[in-house]
Amino acid sequence: MCGICGEVSFTGSQADPSAIGRMLDVLSARGPDSSGAVIRGRVGLGHRRLQIIDLSARSEQPLVDSDLGLSIVFNGCIYNYQELRTELQAKGYRFFSSGDTEVILKAWHAWGEDCVNRFHGMFAFAIHERESGRVVLARDRFGIKPLYLSQTNGTLRFASSLPALVKAGGVDTTIDPVALQFYMSFHAVVPAPYTILKGVRKLAPATIRVIEADGTSREKVYWDPRYERSSEEVTRSFGEWQEMVLDALRTAVDRRMVADVPVGVLLSGGVDSSLIVGLLAEAGQKDLMTFSIGFEEAHGEKGDEFVYSDIIAKHFNTDHHKLFVPSSDLLKELPGAISAMSEPMVSYDNIGFYLLSREVAKHIKVVQSGQGADEIFGGYHWYPPLAHSNNPAADYAKVFFDRDHDKLGQHLSPDWMAAKDEARAFVEAHFNKAGAEDPVDKALRLDSTIMLVDDPVKRVDNMTMAWGLEARVPFLDHELAELAARIPPEHKLADGGKGILKAVAREVVPKEVVDREKGYFPVPALKYIAGDTLDMVRDTLTSQAARERGLFRSDYLNALFDDPSAHITPLRGSELWQVGLLELWLQNHEL
Repeated sequence: MCGICGEVSFTGSQADPSAIGRMLDVLSARGPDSSGAVIRGRVGLGHRRLQIIDLSARSEQPLVDSDLGLSIVFNGCIYNYQELRTELQAKGYRFFSSGDTEVILKAWHAWGEDCVNRFHGMFAFAIHERESGRVVLARDRFGIKPLYLSQTNGTLRFASSLPALVKAGGVDTTIDPVALQFYMSFHAVVPAPYTILKGVRKLAPATIRVIEADGTSREKVYWDPRYERSSEEVTRSFGEWQEMVLDALRTAVDRRMVADVPVGVLLSGGVDSSLIVGLLAEAGQKDLMTFSIGFEEAHGEKGDEFVYSDIIAKHFNTDHHKLFVPSSDLLKELPGAISAMSEPMVSYDNIGFYLLSREVAKHIKVVQSGQGADEIFGGYHWYPPLAHSNNPAADYAKVFFDRDHDKLGQHLSPDWMAAKDEARAFVEAHFNKAGAEDPVDKALRLDSTIMLVDDPVKRVDNMTMAWGLEARVPFLDHELAELAARIPPEHKLADGGKGILKAVAREVVPKEVVDREKGYFPVPALKYIAGDTLDMVRDTLTSQAARERGLFRSDYLNALFDDPSAHITPLRGSELWQVGLLELWLQNHEL
């Protein structure tokens, strides 16, 4: 919905308005409709607005309630804000706007830290209490909305993007070796609080941080889904689960239609986005706008799924838009997509979402998207091998990690190689947490609360907000996710994966879209690097800046240059693209 930023000083000095201004400049694409800042002594708040709910000036931010002594900047959408508003009015609160931002402010005043448990939505916000000097930071359950932090010399800054903090100045921009290991091992996933830069951290999802005026702070994780089930749930029939999922998904999709502007759908042609379109049509949505993208073939691998998106568009009579991107245009647009990344993200479909979002933003401001279904309902190919595993962490690493620790030592320069296998230790610790006993449940919990946050969800937020487009993800409705977590793994693994969701989909969309081989968002030209793309990546990795940084062993890079297609990760990614993207990102952001 927007971009937020701010500064809190603990040295007695005033917050720096020029630093806030620099951050707002970087965040302009996230909120092209208006901009504002408030400096109150040691605390400064900045906001870039994308008008979605309450289009009037009454909901412009930073929003200040002088009677309550509270100020807020907020990014996201609270889908149940109208119900909460009614509840707060019954408690005596009076409202001067009709948007969701003021509801958060009053909810904080009424319920304190417990307010986040009442929110259905995606959000990152900062609240300043005038009387206590306290600052509160919070992030939604799945981290759909980002919140980056930097703290130096008695000053805390926060922003919706990492580059905004860098532009504010004073940030240690050296590479974090632990984050580098995560990037190279955990399929480019760098979990909170880490980022690739030493001087920038990120608030973890489902976390609220309360910062006192003296700089002391406390954090609370307010949501931790349990992958456990009662004896009644263990014996519940597949059909009963199917009906419960369909009802919950209808609610999730309906919630995400809350807006004062039209809402469309990113239609890949897969089960997930097709199901969203079908449910919206079922609910009576007319003239629904849908959008698909495709790329040129490479190495015999098809670059689009138009045949399936066309079936859905025709069946539900949507106002459908298709974008085809030739490989010659792909290279030209890559710098823009890389610039839009708050962190280096290796997935090929970043460029797809970037270009598709540019097209969609010409027509509407809000879309629903199918991200999260695979992580919530067990759609990936690495889940079935984990069933009945005696060593689930090791078996997960075998199918998900791009390289083990020994191989990492052959790829990273010695100066960047840590003795401890941080990524593997992280997975083992997560798998050993209480609340998930089955190996598949352990993997689903890790993927939905960690991997999803710092790969698919971050990708969609970054690429859509680069064009002032808000993406909503109904499969990450927390009540739907809690329901899915209780479904026995065998129901999710059935039918080649996502069995329960496919059964739901067959009730709503044409079966030929459901009963087919699973597709991915293909960008073959970045998986099979050759020609101009290979020249670009080689030039970047052999540049003076890359040589001075010295992240990778030269013999490893030469092997990649000699035969890029021979170095594909277990998850079908290009190793050359992975290492090249990191250096491209660093140089794009002048780091």
